[in-house]
Amino acid sequence: MNAEFHQTGLSPDADWWRQAAVYQIYPRSFADSNEDGLGDLPGITAKVSYLQSLGIEAVWLSPFYPSALADGGYDVDDYRDVDPRLGTLEDFDELLAALHQVGIRLIVDIVPNHSSNRHVWFQEALAAPPGSAARERYIFRDGTGPDGSQPPSDWLSHFGGSAWTRVPDGQWYLHLFTPEQPDFNWDNPEVREDFLATLRFWSNRGVDGFRVDVAHGMAKDLSEPLRSRPTSDPHVSPDDGTDPLFDRDDVHIIFAEWRKVLNEYDPPRAAVAEAWAPTAPRRALYARPTGLGQAFNFDLLEANWEPETFRTIITTNLAEAGLSGASSTWVLSSHDVVRHASRYGLPPGIDFQAWLLSGGSSPAPDRNVGLARARAATLLMLALPGSSYLYQGEELGLFEVADLPESVLQDPIWVRTGHLEKGRDGCRVPLPWTTDAPFFGFSAAQPHLPQPAWFGHLSAASQDADPDSTLQLYRRALRLRKRLQTAEKLSWVSGPRPDVLHFLRPGGWHSITNFGPEPVTPPEGDCVITSGPLVKGMLPADTTAWVVADS
Repeated sequence: MNAEFHQTGLSPDADWWRQAAVYQIYPRSFADSNEDGLGDLPGITAKVSYLQSLGIEAVWLSPFYPSALADGGYDVDDYRDVDPRLGTLEDFDELLAALHQVGIRLIVDIVPNHSSNRHVWFQEALAAPPGSAARERYIFRDGTGPDGSQPPSDWLSHFGGSAWTRVPDGQWYLHLFTPEQPDFNWDNPEVREDFLATLRFWSNRGVDGFRVDVAHGMAKDLSEPLRSRPTSDPHVSPDDGTDPLFDRDDVHIIFAEWRKVLNEYDPPRAAVAEAWAPTAPRRALYARPTGLGQAFNFDLLEANWEPETFRTIITTNLAEAGLSGASSTWVLSSHDVVRHASRYGLPPGIDFQAWLLSGGSSPAPDRNVGLARARAATLLMLALPGSSYLYQGEELGLFEVADLPESVLQDPIWVRTGHLEKGRDGCRVPLPWTTDAPFFGFSAAQPHLPQPAWFGHLSAASQDADPDSTLQLYRRALRLRKRLQTAEKLSWVSGPRPDVLHFLRPGGWHSITNFGPEPVTPPEGDCVITSGPLVKGMLPADTTAWVVADS
């Protein structure tokens, strides 16, 4: 397909991604068009006007490929097709054209660390003997112990238990996630060439960029004997690129090959790495122009509501972006974490998995405080130079659905940890579109995850006409952001209070956030937006304001 067909409504700017607002869609929970309880691509197409009204520059589409859903679609059967439950390639083209028509670009998720166990290559590997070319596409090894009945190494799965599963002929295969997600062998030239073909397949259809899942885990040291790594935590990797599994220097050879393919297009296709690297300089390597070009920064997502923490994270990541020549990325919620409206309503340092196991009752979150801080944090984030990644439903101020019954849980973490961790289903509950229709307008059938009764008053329809709603705050902020954005820099404004975070963007655009309990006087100028109402002209606790200096 000629990619130019999709370019209507888009600017030719090759740097569109540097300060873009990107909206993540988890397709199975966004909107259902065929009334089977599962969101789909035509459902997203039907909501393009809603996406346009938000004022975003791009959509990031989580996996929509054929999948058994062992891990929410991140177990991919076929990288160049659409799950028939979600639509067809023609439906994908229609969605892409509809987004491009209104000036919204599309980033698709690509999952290169592992396939599903239903992928044709893995089925060939299972049918082939040890040492065969088919098995060399994956990571098969003989076991240890006198009879080979022990795993080849002590490597652990991110979801609990060993990262090795034995097959009937006695060999074991590696899976850093579920057993249904066998890891590719990225030393294999056939694997490398096939993914280059996948990049071209979607780029030729007009896709504007790629989000690269587990970018830090693809290259591995498979030399014998396999080195010990008794933890699955990538945060404990050494900072010299020599870890056996994570953030190895070798991975950047792969991404240099990808960048050459992405640069074959005009404009070049963008890419952003999900890369858990041990230090900021290591993470910057993924974001080089000779590599993917941008890397996720999850620091704000993991931070407590604390001004000095926010300031340090912002300063560090802007410096990191300068090292790579990329722009920084900012994110507060995603498909993998407790929603930030809930996080900010809980005590700092809380164990979120323990909280989820309590059904969200121990401790009970302060929803008023959580939402106020979430709105303030979002307004602060949107004022930062760089790109902002928003997760579906955060614009409605949705909270985590922490009390999902055990019988409906889908996240493999629940089973793999022996029910010690509840997992990520609570942020993946289908969106509420209306207040009165069955299942809040998501579907006419029972959704794949049940929605709580309180979703109704947070639905898009209920917030649409309310000028003070979180939805309207996002719309106003994104419109203003587009108008106010200039050079990718800021300067800190010092003040008498350490609990106030105040910075100035070029053009006289101030962002000021009050983390403390006492009101603060905003800077002089036109107060164009606040995350909550001013009180007698003062900025109250847990509130952000944007002020444009009088010219």
